[in-house]
Amino acid sequence: MVLSVLGFVTVFLLGWVLLYPSPDPKNIRYVLWKAGFHTIDPDTAAGIMVGDVHPERIVLGKTSKELRSRFGYLTSLPEASSYLQGCYSSSNWTGKEVLFIRTSQWMIVFDADRATELVLCKG
Repeated sequence: MVLSVLGFVTVFLLGWVLLYPSPDPKNIRYVLWKAGFHTIDPDTAAGIMVGDVHPERIVLGKTSKELRSRFGYLTSLPEASSYLQGCYSSSNWTGKEVLFIRTSQWMIVFDADRATELVLCKG
């Protein structure tokens, strides 16, 4: 019985790995990272988030400290690229506190140190 269950779990996980290779948002490593059970490269995670159906669930309601713990670092507006600064200045979020996930195009909008929106800056 135990061997049957172990065999089933092994086949299931192997199938999952083969069906959804990285950078698919259904990739087992990314799914486990979202759930807080696995670590992956934060830059890779930010890239995979583009294809995620609900990437906002990763950041909304979290503090900047919690997000720094998750992503390693966040980039402030003055440190961001001119492209990202332009995205911010031409958006509806001008005047709001924002941070960017590392060097990615993900902008996190804050209200009272809680993430309230996640915006993908794309041209």
